[in-house]
Amino acid sequence: MTATEPNPKPYADLTPDRVLDAVESLGFAVDGRLLALNSYENRVYQVGLEDAPPLIAKFYRAGRWADAQILEEHAFAQALADTEIPVVPPLRQDGQSLFRHEDLRFSLSPRRGGRAPELDDPDVLRRLGRLLGRLHNVGAAAPFLHRPALTIRGFGEEAGAYLLDAGWVPAELEPAYRSVLDQALGEVRACFARAGEVASLRLHGDCHRGNILWTDAGAHFVDLDDARMGPAVQDLWMLLAGEREEMSLQLGAVLAGYREWRDFDPRELHLLEALRTLRQIHYAAWIARRWEDPAFPAAFPWFDEPRFWQDQVLALREQIAAMQEGPLPLPD
Repeated sequence: MTATEPNPKPYADLTPDRVLDAVESLGFAVDGRLLALNSYENRVYQVGLEDAPPLIAKFYRAGRWADAQILEEHAFAQALADTEIPVVPPLRQDGQSLFRHEDLRFSLSPRRGGRAPELDDPDVLRRLGRLLGRLHNVGAAAPFLHRPALTIRGFGEEAGAYLLDAGWVPAELEPAYRSVLDQALGEVRACFARAGEVASLRLHGDCHRGNILWTDAGAHFVDLDDARMGPAVQDLWMLLAGEREEMSLQLGAVLAGYREWRDFDPRELHLLEALRTLRQIHYAAWIARRWEDPAFPAAFPWFDEPRFWQDQVLALREQIAAMQEGPLPLPD
């Protein structure tokens, strides 16, 4: 099995006993308590230990990432933690962070709690901006050598082609979807052309509110599974929501904190709605490619209904208009 040949049902034999056996194989005394956590791409469990706090065990989807790519993610998390950026790197034993038990690949991490951040609070956004500025300073220090970059081809062209070629779009909606997809990708390319050559650095890659946990001490980032090379604004735009004027104010708060630690190239604002568009296309293709995994039909039962694809056409049209409107203005 290679990183490009995923098993459609990789967790069919991942039983509770196998999870506990894998953790025990590293010398931990498990107490039998096991809690499945919310995760679709991988499988993640809270594992109770005797006379010790629980651990988080992450079992990697076979065929998604090669070992070298997983280890780059682990090294990035450790580099962030070493500079006191609040992330939770995997535990190491004898210098190793990626473990094997039979045909399973897994990592272990300490359990850290928290709640979703209040993204309508400007002070929270400024604090998150500061953390992302620090994170990007580490991310810019060296490139990923094995993990991929965020590209129009991978997130847009190939993802859209897969949805059409594999027959996911209902026949009656295929002409409309194909047309709006082509137009949306054309606008994405135009946005990238207007931005010009912007810097690419190691990113969190999936920095939405579900991957940020907030405590009284502040935030910490979780789940670097989508870390890749790309423009800095990829880690900023998912913190924004609402109407254009609201997002402009939110972006101003994020950048106020970000610029305390790192310069931000304003040309990247041309990419904001383009990146949102690419995520929309890529997200649909991600679900489609995982549909044989029983967790996906259970979690996304609406995906193979015509209404979803009607909404996709409408959402892409809205994105075309947003990209044509130009970058968000920053507040004075």
